Amino acid sequence: MADPKGFLKVTERELPKRRPVPVRIMDWKEVYEPGDSAVLRRQAGRCMDCGVPFCHQGCPLGNLIPEWNDLTWRGEGRAAIERLHATNNFPEFTGRLCPAPCESACVLSINQPAVTIKQVEVSIIDQAFGNGWVEPQPPGRLTGKTVAVVGSGPAGLAAAQQLTRAGHTVAVFERDDRIGGLLRYGIPDFKMEKKHIDLRLAQMTAEGTRFRAGVNIGVDITWAQLRERYDAVVIATGAIVPRDLPIPGRDLPGVHFAMEYLTQSNRAVAGDDVFDQITAEGKHVVVLGGGDTGADCIGTAHRQGALTVTNLAIGKQPGEVRSTDQPWPMHPTLFEVQSAHEEGGTREYLASTVEFLRNDAGEVRAIRVAETEYLDGRRVPKAGTEREIPADLVLLALGFTGPETAELDEQLSLSVTGRGNIERDDAYATSTPGVFVAGDAGRGQSLIVWAIAEGRAAASAVDRYLEGGTRLPSPVRASDRAFAV
Repeated sequence: MADPKGFLKVTERELPKRRPVPVRIMDWKEVYEPGDSAVLRRQAGRCMDCGVPFCHQGCPLGNLIPEWNDLTWRGEGRAAIERLHATNNFPEFTGRLCPAPCESACVLSINQPAVTIKQVEVSIIDQAFGNGWVEPQPPGRLTGKTVAVVGSGPAGLAAAQQLTRAGHTVAVFERDDRIGGLLRYGIPDFKMEKKHIDLRLAQMTAEGTRFRAGVNIGVDITWAQLRERYDAVVIATGAIVPRDLPIPGRDLPGVHFAMEYLTQSNRAVAGDDVFDQITAEGKHVVVLGGGDTGADCIGTAHRQGALTVTNLAIGKQPGEVRSTDQPWPMHPTLFEVQSAHEEGGTREYLASTVEFLRNDAGEVRAIRVAETEYLDGRRVPKAGTEREIPADLVLLALGFTGPETAELDEQLSLSVTGRGNIERDDAYATSTPGVFVAGDAGRGQSLIVWAIAEGRAAASAVDRYLEGGTRLPSPVRASDRAFAV
């Protein structure tokens, strides 16, 4: 184990400092300053090497957390990345974007702040890339079988890397002009700079994975044609249909889905010319939705020079400590102050949006909101509490309802669940032989660790379908629901 008395000697969590707000809102670089190796070693040494490491259960990938904490504490970085890569294809993504259910399940967190697992993870992979330890792992032999992976988010990339290493010829199709899915166009650079995607894609290309950007399956090539050309198909298109808010004034100019706004911003940051870009510059911005996407919109609006930023959530403000109905080791719903919230603006809870109001030019000028009250288990606006909030730009960050399925249904006749997800069995297989589903397209909107875990597991299922057996790991079944998430 790491330091046997580490958790007794060091009782506090230590994380890298965030860059000062006035400095970081002037650019799009990641908000954290470089970490101190001595601090990292101390934090890794707090790991207790529990007899039953519940952090394993908290992580759908089954990351070997006590092992690489121990190796980090001992200064054995190369061995640490080998243990981390044994279960996680992309720790540079999860270490920056995952909400860390492993930390909620950390045994130490029963009576102390949890081990900084996520920070140790991202430090291991950043050190590995910096030292050239992340090398291509091409297959020793080719099977002659071909696989098409549709979608280049974390689930699709994980499935593609696993299948390539198993010896199959894999092509990843992405309808956007660059590979990465929402990792590239949905996540702002201040949370994850895109160089991390490019580094991993370079490794995958060297291993033999082929990438086909700018190809819209279902339009440029039908799903049926794709199935005819390849021995197997993995659908990893995500759950990208946004949740709408059908209230009066919804069609006013200036009311947009969050992902439309974030995608344009990410393209502009990448150096693209974005025609008629949606921008917060000089505007009163209202963000509806209190989750991660809402926070991404808040941070983006500050960097674009918004006059004011207001974040509204319809529900109650979460507590700052675990509630009794979310005991350890569950992943609790807690009030969180993300980096974007530190940068300014106001956050309001129990706020129900009633109507979008127009100005003389026919554009949105304000929203009418009311207090939320609970009647018969439903959240409704409380009569007599209406008020207006100025708004030149309204961003709907209300989550997602499921994958796009119209063309899939027409061209492959795939079944869809009652919740709008693509139906599959426990082995990720759809009703069409040779077609599999991984990630949010089958699960619904979820965490990045679930996407990678499902991509790995679906790759195992595809390999078994093609070869009659597999040596690839299969961390989760399609029906699994971990108690920590």
